[in-house]
Amino acid sequence: MGDGTLRELLRGKRAHTDPIACVEDVPRVLAGQKIDGYPHSIFQIVEHLNYWMDYEVRRIAGDPVRYPEHALGSWPSSAAPENEGRWQEVIARFGKLLGKLEELAGAGPDVLNRTVRGSDPVQESESSTLQTVLWQTLVHNSYHIGQVALMRRSLGAWPPRRGGDTW
Repeated sequence: MGDGTLRELLRGKRAHTDPIACVEDVPRVLAGQKIDGYPHSIFQIVEHLNYWMDYEVRRIAGDPVRYPEHALGSWPSSAAPENEGRWQEVIARFGKLLGKLEELAGAGPDVLNRTVRGSDPVQESESSTLQTVLWQTLVHNSYHIGQVALMRRSLGAWPPRRGGDTW
């Protein structure tokens, strides 16, 4: 049951890179590096993804979640994780949040078609179905995981240990 294509794409099937494989073997030092012409590090991108996945999971659950006043509010200020333990926590949280989205995508049509309302005054009037929120989150993740893949290539750290397209 549920949206099988959505579940597959969340985990990197078809034309998508496996998001966990794309970040799990990035060394902490590399995760904090920036490349010329791009404002964020891999660490910052993964934390940004964690921010928005957590935001949407909480919103789906009906928790009041404050929408950031500015886009910068969803990005960490530090380019690098403080230590290896912190980087591993970020990666683990990333996997846990993806798992929660995958679980939600496996729900039946009655759940996937339910309305998810905005939980903040900024988004109060906006509502979507659960399935729409999940697809929007997937597209956001895919966009940024593509950036991580490109950064890894630029830094000479591609493909991931578990493999990835090299063409």
